[in-house]
Amino acid sequence: MMSDTRIERDSMGELQVPAQALYGAQTQRAVDNFPISGQRMPAQFIRALLLAKAAAAKANVELEQLSAGQGQAIVKAVEQLLAEDFIQHFPVDVFQTGSGTSSNMNANEVIATLATHVLGEAVNANDHVNCGQSSNDIIPTTIHVSAALALHEQLLPALAHLVQVIEVKSAQVHQYVKTGRTHLMDAMPVRMSQVLDGWAAQINAAKSHIEGVLPHLQALAQGGTAVGTGINAHPQFAVGFARQLSGLTKVEFTPGQNLFALIGSQDTAVALSGQLKTTAVALMKIANDLRWMNSGPLAGLGEIELQALQPGSSIMPGKVNPVIPEATAMVAAQVIGNDATIAVAGQAGNFELNVMLPVIARNLLESIELMANVSRLLADKAIASFKVNEDKLKEALARNPILVTALNPIIGYLKAAEIAKTAYKQGRPIIDVALEHTDLSRDQLEALLDPEKLTAGGI
Repeated sequence: MMSDTRIERDSMGELQVPAQALYGAQTQRAVDNFPISGQRMPAQFIRALLLAKAAAAKANVELEQLSAGQGQAIVKAVEQLLAEDFIQHFPVDVFQTGSGTSSNMNANEVIATLATHVLGEAVNANDHVNCGQSSNDIIPTTIHVSAALALHEQLLPALAHLVQVIEVKSAQVHQYVKTGRTHLMDAMPVRMSQVLDGWAAQINAAKSHIEGVLPHLQALAQGGTAVGTGINAHPQFAVGFARQLSGLTKVEFTPGQNLFALIGSQDTAVALSGQLKTTAVALMKIANDLRWMNSGPLAGLGEIELQALQPGSSIMPGKVNPVIPEATAMVAAQVIGNDATIAVAGQAGNFELNVMLPVIARNLLESIELMANVSRLLADKAIASFKVNEDKLKEALARNPILVTALNPIIGYLKAAEIAKTAYKQGRPIIDVALEHTDLSRDQLEALLDPEKLTAGGI
């Protein structure tokens, strides 16, 4: 009978590895040592790590640190992995050694196995695939690369789409005027378009803040090797690596100006996470506005009707809930929590190396992916499709005593407050009460208290 394991060797000795596994002894040690969460490193991280290995091989061939055959075999192995379901070959838990060495060696071993088959002679995980590299610079580099690619490919386009959908909807609902609210209490009227334009401005600002981090994110630690000095790497390796990686990804990467800072700290990841948190806060604000405006439909505000997507209750027939805004709020909560973890992990730069790199990578990429996905859902299944309940808007406006604010310059604050309190107490329209307590005619009051005019501000 064929054995379901094989013997592999590393610097610590022999151990058994699954017979069909592409990885070797160091990966197996990590699998055995860290049965913690069952969560693997994100696929986006592994993809970026593989691309980094291909870029390193290309640079090392140019610099004559690897033979052309070895370099080509490594690149071919990476291409083969990226063309299939590669994550199956990367079983190491997120909660592992803080440098991410286990994930780095996992990639080195898998690539070495495939490259050996391609070349027909041994390609070594450490000497060839890891040539000119240390886990201490390749993992910080991969955090930057994976986050930059995820931003360019996922989150920034999703936020741009959200802004576009909000702006289109704003134009569609411009004619509607609603009761404004501060402290959840009635305030002066606003146009529905003004509300949506505020949302669009929030998301545009968040997008701009994220883009401001990109130049720092696209500066890489590669070339610093173990402690930032570049030991065992060719002096031109960092430049060649960045050029090759830029060609593979179509994103412009550069060598970092100070490799000690990029290896010993994760300040850029912390800064990016902070901007992701800001974006999450903006998304939660929009989601909660939608939930309030949709509330009811009879006992709540009922200003809009969100698209009905699924039954809202297992016991109350006919109930429909604002599920997309709720999902958005939960994503925002998760991103805020991820930011707290990243902040704590970011301070774990002890001397020449941060030692919480895997959890930074995991949380950063989760935040980006979650917000990219939910931003598109919020745009397409909530904002683009909601309907305005005009009758509800007009009913609330007609009974809103705060409209009396417009009379302040004419009758004074105290007199206006007295009229507002009377209207509240008697449950009457403000114009009727003002007609009784001022010398203004109905025509004058109708002109002064016209909600549409009041949305323009001024006197």
